[in-house]
Amino acid sequence: MIGEGSQATTGLKEGVIVDIDKTSNAIAKAVEQAATKAGINIKEVVVGLPANYLRLNEVHGMISLNVEQGQSREITDQDVIDVARATMDRMTPADQEPIDLVLKDFAVDRFTGIKDPRGMVGVRLEMWGTLYSGLKTVVHNARKAVEQAGLNIQDFVIAPIATGFNLLNDGEQDFGTLMVDLGGGQTTTSIILDHQLKFAFVDPEGGQYITHDIAEVLNTTQSHAERLKRDHGYAKSELASDDVQVPVEVVGKNQPVNVSEKYLAEIIEARMRQIFGRAKQQLDSIQAPNLPGGLVLTGGVAALPGTKELAQEYFDTNVKIFVPDQMGIRHPGYSLVLALCRYENNLSEVERLIKQVLNQGSLIQSPHQYAQRHNQVQPQYTSPVAPTPAPATRPASPATPVEPTPRRTDNAGSIWDRIRAFFKDFFE
Repeated sequence: MIGEGSQATTGLKEGVIVDIDKTSNAIAKAVEQAATKAGINIKEVVVGLPANYLRLNEVHGMISLNVEQGQSREITDQDVIDVARATMDRMTPADQEPIDLVLKDFAVDRFTGIKDPRGMVGVRLEMWGTLYSGLKTVVHNARKAVEQAGLNIQDFVIAPIATGFNLLNDGEQDFGTLMVDLGGGQTTTSIILDHQLKFAFVDPEGGQYITHDIAEVLNTTQSHAERLKRDHGYAKSELASDDVQVPVEVVGKNQPVNVSEKYLAEIIEARMRQIFGRAKQQLDSIQAPNLPGGLVLTGGVAALPGTKELAQEYFDTNVKIFVPDQMGIRHPGYSLVLALCRYENNLSEVERLIKQVLNQGSLIQSPHQYAQRHNQVQPQYTSPVAPTPAPATRPASPATPVEPTPRRTDNAGSIWDRIRAFFKDFFE
């Protein structure tokens, strides 16, 4: 990490853009800050999209390699693009726009378990994946705000996909992990299993609601309430002290009024319990299993002392808070932006070809080409309550992909089988 920038904005409400001009100005200023600190010129950005109204669909596509008399030929980049386009060639609701197509498997002449078919020979190429789509309004507003800031969009990435695929280790993605992103505008609860985003729920309550509660109860301004939360706040009141007094700038009074740190924590805890309780209720409504990877908390609100302890009261599993290990961004609030950078940097060449289809044929270059183009070294490392995404259905396909079974102990294998069976029934 060589530069960072952040800027407050009132252009978003509950995580969604409601004022394009204000959001655009904030984006421009934040990017300018990062560029100045890094000493580089930034024109292309990776944009994280919220999971509001996200739809998941299991998709399958197949193409013939157009060979004569049934003879095989070598599979090329264009064939990967063509089969990805065929996989996306399905009815999408008029108000939805495809955002990401995550590869599961390729098959060449019914031989499955292939991650990169290029260079192989065959007469038929198939692809399985998960297609994620979002509201056109959300995508359009994000695109408009970024372009109005004078920037080009290199890629759109769904926030829980970026964090789940790039902040969790291989085992956590494989066996299954619950993630709760405690952001300022909203809280996103997601399930990552088998290296796929299986479920996402967006709660419009986030850190801004906590700030609003403090301002209302203590009769102070929003900006001062934010400072109180950041500098003296606790997510669990048991950890705060009654003896520590905090000065509060009360509207209409010339002198600050002291309140105890414990009283401030009680205000915060009430909203935090509401957020965790609603996330737990959503998971219970789909009968989500207890995942071996436990619970990972991200987002700026997760930095409040006592957040981990409070979460453990609602989720009977191991809980940890992700904190980036890069100097200058060692705060849970930077988790998503780091994940976006890692996501884009770690895309394989095949995934970039698939992205080319999603971006309507725009050139998405390999990491080597991208570094050459920019002449720089790539870093090692990217309201209404939104309804629960409709369960995706798997369309009938000529062949079923065979997924390799990792070696596990008998007990772990049994847990794995139960979890896989649950999500198989969930999507069907």
